[in-house]
Amino acid sequence: MNKLPVTLTVNGREYNLKVDGNERLLDTLRQRLGLTGTKEGCGVGECGACSVILDGNLVNSCMVLTGQCTGARVETVEGLGTAAKLHPLQQAFIDYNAVQCGFCTPGMLMAAKALLDKNPHPSEAEIRQGLSGVLCRCTGYKQIVDAVNAAAGEEG
Repeated sequence: MNKLPVTLTVNGREYNLKVDGNERLLDTLRQRLGLTGTKEGCGVGECGACSVILDGNLVNSCMVLTGQCTGARVETVEGLGTAAKLHPLQQAFIDYNAVQCGFCTPGMLMAAKALLDKNPHPSEAEIRQGLSGVLCRCTGYKQIVDAVNAAAGEEG
């Protein structure tokens, strides 16, 4: 099978790759680039654990072929902050106990970032809608919504 040349920018760093036509962005991020923060939950676009920001839009990376991403900008949870300086969303998730098992957390953080990038001061209903594509089985969402609301106040 012929490999497809793909150039994409992930968390500000450019990569030139050759990928199979059926390689998912999720697999490229995790296996080729070592960005394992993005999780695979269902593999069929239902749970949102693999959510990343692609050219400014939240997507399920399990549903995007890497070959479709040439020239694209991708943001993953690894691009949010550093251990020395957490992103306001990361800090808010800690402060508001919005992390339980942690499996959905990378997807939640990316969904929250995508929301706040487009709407810096969302209502609670808008936060809930913005996070609706990422399933959490642990928290009941209240802590997550409160954390996003707090981060919106810090970022705005």
